[in-house]
Amino acid sequence: MRNGKCIWIPFSPAWYKNEVNLILFRQDELGKPIPKRDERAIHLIKVLHKTAGDTFDAGLLNGPLGQGRITAIEPDGALLVDLDLNIPPPSRHPLRVAVGFPRPIQLRRLLRDLSSLGVSYIDLLVTELGEKSYQDTTLLTDGGAEQALIEGAIQSRDTSLPVIKTYRSLKAWLAAQPWAAEQPWLAAQSGGSEVPATITAPANCSQPGPIAVPASPAGIASTTTPAMLLLAPDNVRPQGSLADLPSFPGAAAVLVIGSERGWSDAERDQLEKAGFSRLSMGSRALRTETASVAAVILALEKIGALR
Repeated sequence: MRNGKCIWIPFSPAWYKNEVNLILFRQDELGKPIPKRDERAIHLIKVLHKTAGDTFDAGLLNGPLGQGRITAIEPDGALLVDLDLNIPPPSRHPLRVAVGFPRPIQLRRLLRDLSSLGVSYIDLLVTELGEKSYQDTTLLTDGGAEQALIEGAIQSRDTSLPVIKTYRSLKAWLAAQPWAAEQPWLAAQSGGSEVPATITAPANCSQPGPIAVPASPAGIASTTTPAMLLLAPDNVRPQGSLADLPSFPGAAAVLVIGSERGWSDAERDQLEKAGFSRLSMGSRALRTETASVAAVILALEKIGALR
C-alpha cells in the first residue's frame, strides 16, 4: 500500500542460502515440523551440519530470541524442533529514516542495511528530481522488501523489523509528520506534546543554523538534551556539518535523504520551513544507499546509540 499506509508482504525464507546468525519462525509455525525443502531445514542440515539433538540460535519474528533444538529428523526429511525463546530482542534505535526512492537493486541493499543498523522506521519518498518509475518497484509487493529487512535483522541477531511506509512527495511526508505520531519514545521523552523549538548549530559550522528539536518539558531549559533531532544531510549550501553536530545522548532523530539527483530548491525550502537542518557530510557525491548508511551511523553516534 502507498501514501503513508503500512506495507506488509508475504513471508519468504530464501535468505537462508548463505550462513546466517539466526533461524526465524513465525507464530503460526510454532509446533510444526520444518519441511525438508524449507530453506531453514536446508541451512541447518547442509550449511550448519546439524543433526538430531543439536541446538541452534533461533527467534520468533517480532518476538523473543533463544535456542532451538532438533529433536528428530522424520523419514521424509522434515525437522522436528523444540524452541526455548525467552530472551527479549534488542531494542530498535529511536531513529526514523526517510529517503528518496533509489533504484530497486539499491533499495533492496538499503533496506537490508538499515534493518541491520537498528532503524525503527523507513519512509520512501517520491522526490521532484528522482526517477518516478522507481516507486513502482515490485520489491514492495512480491516479498522482496520483507526478505531484505529480515536479512538485516538476522545479521544483527534481531527478530524485529523496521516499519516501511511510502509517501507521494516530500511535501506530503512533511505534512503528515509521522515522527510526531508514531514514535513511542517521543511521548516518553517530551511529555507527549510536540511544539517545535530550536538550538543553535555548533560555532565551527560554516553556516550556523537551527537544529530542530521539540520544546523542553515545562521548567527545563532548552539547553538540556533535546527529545528529537530533525536532520537533512545535504551538500548544497549546507547550514553546517553533520560531523560537527554536538552529541545528544538519549535523543531521537529523524533523517531525510534525497534521491541520487538530490533535492530541488523548492524541496530545500520545504525542509527548512519544517525545521530540518541541512548539514553536509563532506564534499563527495554519494550514492543514495551510501549516503543513507553514512548518515545513519553519524546520527546514531550523535544520539548515543553506539556507546
